[in-house]
Amino acid sequence: MYKRFIEHRAEEALSDTPVVLIVGPRRAGKTTLVRKMEDVGRTYITLDDQTVLDAARSDPVGFIRGLDRAIIDEIQRAPDLLLAIKKTVDEDYRPGRFLLTGSANILTLPRVADSLAGRMETLQMLPLARAEVLGRTPTFLNRLFEGKLRGDKTAIVGNDLVDLVLQGGFPEAIVRDTERRRQDWARSYLTSVLTRDLRDIAEIEKLTDLPKFVRLLAEHSGQLVNYSQFAGSIDVNYKTGQRYVGLLEQVFLVFTLQPWYTNTLKRIIKTPKLHFVDSGLLAASRGLSFERVTKDRSIFGALLESFVFSEVRKLMTGSQLRLTPYHFRDQKMHEVDIVLERDDGMIVGIEVKASATVKASDFDGLRILADACGDKFAYGVVLYDSTDVVPFADRLAAAPLSCLWA
Repeated sequence: MYKRFIEHRAEEALSDTPVVLIVGPRRAGKTTLVRKMEDVGRTYITLDDQTVLDAARSDPVGFIRGLDRAIIDEIQRAPDLLLAIKKTVDEDYRPGRFLLTGSANILTLPRVADSLAGRMETLQMLPLARAEVLGRTPTFLNRLFEGKLRGDKTAIVGNDLVDLVLQGGFPEAIVRDTERRRQDWARSYLTSVLTRDLRDIAEIEKLTDLPKFVRLLAEHSGQLVNYSQFAGSIDVNYKTGQRYVGLLEQVFLVFTLQPWYTNTLKRIIKTPKLHFVDSGLLAASRGLSFERVTKDRSIFGALLESFVFSEVRKLMTGSQLRLTPYHFRDQKMHEVDIVLERDDGMIVGIEVKASATVKASDFDGLRILADACGDKFAYGVVLYDSTDVVPFADRLAAAPLSCLWA
């Protein structure tokens, strides 16, 4: 069983907060994590059980009455339970009363958005980070802000790196022995999310068109969001396309990464960027195999960028640093794939390169970002397919992709 980054944070939150909600993609390991807490006297209830779900939906207040130190799995299937939980918590504010999980971000639902404000702490749990698979304590984010990244002579490079990216991070996928079995799992997962999980949170007018919509998003992962183009693929309007992307983000299939900008720079692109939450699902959505990617490395770049962004997001869930992720691009096409802003305003930039060599021009976007930030710029790195850290200038270096988990 893997040690998850957020396990300690969940235990801390339960010690001083009445309700703790762990949200993240279905099958990311949330149930495995919370069921470990049954051993400390918590009652486990899952809303994946149809009988239990019917009871919760028909009488939320009665369902919650009498429950204490309870685990409720897949809370998004009966969101009205949150209103009943609010009532009982207001009557008894002891910490650790409810541990909830959700495979959709229910806090975006209007009827429950404010119901537990000040009463609940929300933690995000994503698929396995590489450091979790290896059982390592991650140091990448701290080292990045300190400018002290280190090389890795045992770094995963070349075709081994391609294989790692194609696997993704879902526990049930990475234990499968063959690529074909992993892709079968990914396709089944996508079908489940698109036909079941979305129905729990919204009415979808063109449910049968969603697989086509997701395939188009997969083709544009790592690129700027174009809602009109996405909407046109299934013959809906701009607002509906925007809503569908939002719903897919709500069930943790995709991320939209907001742009970083400052008034000191003119002519900056202020459009979000799209990423898939898991590189294995992204590959399956695009029909990309190991053979195809190794024969045409030009298609590896977008996969690798989404993989790195997802790894960074996973590291953030377990970090003590308070970070906000962005991307940066100006109208001259200078860009930085990932910009991280610390709560004190310090900035680092990460550029991802699917190559074993790095040129000075690969730092153009990072240099512009550094100039715009001035003393607030801590460090910029180009992560590449090699083993060594190579300094390029003050506060700029190339570093192995394996730094993410070394």
